Amino acid sequence: MTRKHVVQGVGAIALIVVGVAAGVTWTERHGRGLPAGGGTIPAGSAGVQAGREGAKSDEIVEVTLTREAVERAGIKTTAARSAAASASLTVPGTVMSNAYRDTKMNALVGGVVRQVAVELGASVTRGQPLTVIFSAELADAQTKYVAAQAMLSADHQKLERTQSLVALGAASRQELEEITAVHAGHETEVAAARQRLLLLGLGPDDVSRLTEASRVISEVTVRAPADGVVIARNVNPGQVVGAGQELFTVTDLSTVWVIGDLYEKDFAAVRVGSVATVTMPAARDSVVRGRVAYIDPRVDPATRTSKVRVEVPNKSGDLRLGMYVALSFEAASGRQVTLVTREAVQAVGDRTVVYVQVVEGGEGRFAERVVKLGAALGDSFEVLDGLKPGELVVTAGSFFLRAEAGRTRSGG
Repeated sequence: MTRKHVVQGVGAIALIVVGVAAGVTWTERHGRGLPAGGGTIPAGSAGVQAGREGAKSDEIVEVTLTREAVERAGIKTTAARSAAASASLTVPGTVMSNAYRDTKMNALVGGVVRQVAVELGASVTRGQPLTVIFSAELADAQTKYVAAQAMLSADHQKLERTQSLVALGAASRQELEEITAVHAGHETEVAAARQRLLLLGLGPDDVSRLTEASRVISEVTVRAPADGVVIARNVNPGQVVGAGQELFTVTDLSTVWVIGDLYEKDFAAVRVGSVATVTMPAARDSVVRGRVAYIDPRVDPATRTSKVRVEVPNKSGDLRLGMYVALSFEAASGRQVTLVTREAVQAVGDRTVVYVQVVEGGEGRFAERVVKLGAALGDSFEVLDGLKPGELVVTAGSFFLRAEAGRTRSGG
């Protein structure tokens, strides 16, 4: 009985050892993603199938998905396209006002500033009062106008009486001619005095009301000539100003100029009419487009550059005068390049890859493809190597494919 029990015990131990060994082998093989039969196995619930054995991290993999997995992942493809290459040139630029829309307000008459109605940077509308100037010169000009009117009125009455006397034979034709000449001279003086008042800043209605000395005014109001923003204010209340002195500068900032410097080597790449893009340092995602309006024909002998001017819209007012911006130009180079959208590009380690649909073997096969990128063109990248025009590249769902390719490399 004792020998029988010993034999049975040894046999049981042998069976346990064999079972453990078999279990370890089975676990190891399946832990590495290798089925016992050497075929493919499901890799998770997404329906992914990997036909590789523990791919290395620097190897290219291929991912196969079922139709249901493709739909669930929302994978979409777009054909890589061919387009004319463009050379991008970026130079620093400075924002300036549109000089053609700057209006300088000068004092038409000398005097003392009574009040200033606007602040620097204020928005004004056409006809809005900017400042009031007290002027003895203006009062004197009005007095002379009133006097000239009075003399003209007296001469007119005298002319009418003389004409009546000539008709009766009580006055000579010579007297009538002399009085007519004097009347014409006074008419000219009145017209000249009226024109002077208009030049000194009075309006036509103000001059029409000036019929007697009691209506003489000594203040003139300077009004905004157009809608815009006050970018310069050179007067304060109590200040003495002379005729012709600059008081304000009003400009329309709905469009502005961006001035940049072009080096001699870049003259061929930029032309009048070339498209330009303005990027603000504080908001790099916000760009404004315009066109080159002027290139200075002169080269600065010190810097060997020429000024280039780009006119851009500024409805939002984000471009402020004096701001430093990046001014970029695009010029066609004549060669064709392959373009792929930004969302199709993924980074795997130190490599840049895209996922290309494999035409052979069904629509669920996608190969990882290493590409070499060039310049960014809008929402696309220039592909220098690794992709041809017309190949179907995954756009939506490329993140999902990158994750599945990573699992395949790790043997998961």
